[in-house]
Order: sequence, then structure tokens, then C-alpha cells
Amino acid sequence: MARSFLCRSVGVLQLLRTQTPLSGTRCYSHTEPEPLTLRQQHNGIRRIILNDPKKRNALSLAMLESLRENLLTDADSDDLRVVIISARGPVFSSGHDLKELTSAQGREYHTRVFHTCSEVMTLIQDIPVPVIAMVNGVATAAVVSWSPAVMLPWRRSSPLSPPRGVNVGLFCSTPAVAIGRAVPRKVAMEMLLTGSPLSAHNALLHGLISESPGRRPREGHVPETNVSGSRRAYATASRVMVDNLALRDGQEGIRAFIEKRKPVWSNKAEKAQD
Repeated sequence: MARSFLCRSVGVLQLLRTQTPLSGTRCYSHTEPEPLTLRQQHNGIRRIILNDPKKRNALSLAMLESLRENLLTDADSDDLRVVIISARGPVFSSGHDLKELTSAQGREYHTRVFHTCSEVMTLIQDIPVPVIAMVNGVATAAVVSWSPAVMLPWRRSSPLSPPRGVNVGLFCSTPAVAIGRAVPRKVAMEMLLTGSPLSAHNALLHGLISESPGRRPREGHVPETNVSGSRRAYATASRVMVDNLALRDGQEGIRAFIEKRKPVWSNKAEKAQD
């Protein structure tokens, strides 16, 4: 009798949870998490939207893999004419997810992260249609070095922050490949050594972007472009990034960032202790 009553009670509780909740009651949801990138396509225009605003669209390994998949899918189709990358939220992307780059993840995981990032950078240049980055918020770190056919900060309040690994003891050698190809060498070195944000106006002045800030692009307007460069540069730079992550100062900078404190540098090429 008691067992039967318990079964009926559980059944009623489960039924109530599926109904519209009354005021002051909790609603239990078991919905699947949203994908990290969204893909939409219409009239030959593919939109890829970075979809993790709570984490400032950080380039986690999962985000990079999702972006790679949405770039590769039917990339050779005659129906595809252009790819436009945009993002949800006030930050286009905050760059690499530093919580994935601590010693706890290990060298093999770090290698996967930077290998996948290099694949995405190269893919953006090599797929057979132009790629446009519509920067609708702050763009930081590796994102600035994607080197799409066109980079359009259509909001004047969209600063481009160069790779800021120098601020956490990790020189961004991988993004340096594309930045060094896109702007004069002295400008590239200033960006990489200081990590100071670059206004959209100055980014246009130095050739890092290709459209005046504040001017939202017309979807059908895609300039002719030809982006070329050695893939080996990215492979070499990725190995350097992984080697730097294994150093004591590389890990100290990341820990200090996560712990919201100033780093204590050793200024020595010592390996980090596990």
C-alpha cells in the first residue's frame, strides 16, 4: 500500500514539473546546452556566430573545434560564396581560455589547443571563399591575427587588443605569424611586446582591418583577395607556444591571471613544477 502510494506520488511530482510553474515554484529543466558556434546559411552567405558570451567567447579547445567544423562543412560547395564570422555578447572574443593552459592539463592537451588554433587560422585563409570577420565588440589576442579576407569593426567602440600573452609571461608567437604579415614589422613588434589595445581607427591606419570603423558592410560586397603564406610558420610557432607554457614564468603568469593577482616573475628559463 505504502509502496503504491509512493509510486503514484513520484508520478504526480514528475507530471507537475512538466506543467507551467505557479508563482514561487521552481522549474526543472534538462535542456541541452547551446552549441558554442552557430551556423546559418542563406543565398550563398554563411554566418558563423561565436555563441559563448558568458565566457566572452573564449577560444577554448571546444570552441576552436566547433569553429573548425562550421568552416569546413561543405566548404567546396558551389552554393557557398562568403563566410561571415560574428559573435554574441559585448566581447567578440577574449582569446585563449587561460584555464585550459595550466600545468594540470599537461603538454599533450596544450599541443592540441595550439594545433587546433593554427588549423583554424590557416583554414580561414585557405578555404575557397572569402572570410569576413564582423567585429561587433572587443576582439582580443589570437582573434586579431586570424587574417580573414576582410576584418570589419562596424562599431566604433570595437577596439582590437593584440595578443596579450606578454602580460602573463607567455609571448604569443603563433599570432605573431599573421600579425607580422599584416602590418609593418615595427608596428607588429609594438603590438606583441606591449599588448596595448589598438583603436579601430589605428588598426585601419596600419592595415590590420580593411574597412572604416562604424560602417556596417553590405552583405553582397566582397572584395577580391588572395591571402598566402607558409603553413610551416604556424606549425613552428605552435611548438614554441607549447614549450613556453612548460616554463615556470609561463605558468606563473596564467595562475596570477586566474587568481587576480600580480605575477612574481623568476625571469629564468626554468621548467614549471607539476
